[in-house]
Amino acid sequence: VQLVESGGGLVQAGGSLRLSCAVSGDIFSINVTAWYRQAPGKQRELVAVTISGGSTKYADSVKGRTTISRDNAKNTVYLQMNSLKPEDTGVYFCNAADRLWSYWGQGTPVTVSS
Repeated sequence: VQLVESGGGLVQAGGSLRLSCAVSGDIFSINVTAWYRQAPGKQRELVAVTISGGSTKYADSVKGRTTISRDNAKNTVYLQMNSLKPEDTGVYFCNAADRLWSYWGQGTPVTVSS
């Protein structure tokens, strides 16, 4: 399984971004996909997760501003982020998991200016 993120960049506070994660390989084994982020000097943290079947969960810090979704026809996972804040700055990583393995993308940087 390979994951390639895109869509990061520089945005002003209050703006929006949509991150994309293209998934290739043995995608049919994937049952959990998620987005994590790592701010400078901090540990990687979970932002949002979606499980096959449609259930989703969000970190409290992004709840109400962020939506994770999957387009199975395009093998892509999205993270729509609205009302961005400077504290949303970090490198955003896509993660996918099957019963045995957890896979990571290379990350896409997001910078929110105040």
